[in-house]
Amino acid sequence: MMLLPFETVVRTHGRTVLRVCLSVAGADDADDAWSETFLSALDAYPRLPADANVEAWLVTIARRKAIDVVRARGRRPVTVERLPEEPSTLGIPGALDDERAAAETVARAVSALPGKQRQAVTYHYLGGLPYQEVADIIGGTTDAARRAAADGISALRRTMGARP
Repeated sequence: MMLLPFETVVRTHGRTVLRVCLSVAGADDADDAWSETFLSALDAYPRLPADANVEAWLVTIARRKAIDVVRARGRRPVTVERLPEEPSTLGIPGALDDERAAAETVARAVSALPGKQRQAVTYHYLGGLPYQEVADIIGGTTDAARRAAADGISALRRTMGARP
């Protein structure tokens, strides 16, 4: 089996990587994490085995790059007294479209979940990983990963006003 051209990999998996980055790094830093993910992947892609699970590989890179971005954010100075609750998009050319705004709303809700639930929801529902791989990443059993994901989805439904 041959590796696909890298452009095809980006087109195929870019949205999944962005969802993982949004969930881990938040809306403000997701684009940076996404870019860092694909820059790193571009360098390593030629050495990837032909039978590798490219999506799982990219999700792992995205998670690590998003964590790096979050850590770097903690070292940046804040130059305003108080940050606004929601950034305004009024009058800004190219403001966020509805899909991006909805994704950011979900990302904020996911980031408010407890650690294991947030990770399980991110890796399974946003990253598309099976529960066994989620359990390997976050530690614990497959059943524990499944339970954490279910509890996380239930909490999201409550906080976002969806029906159970």
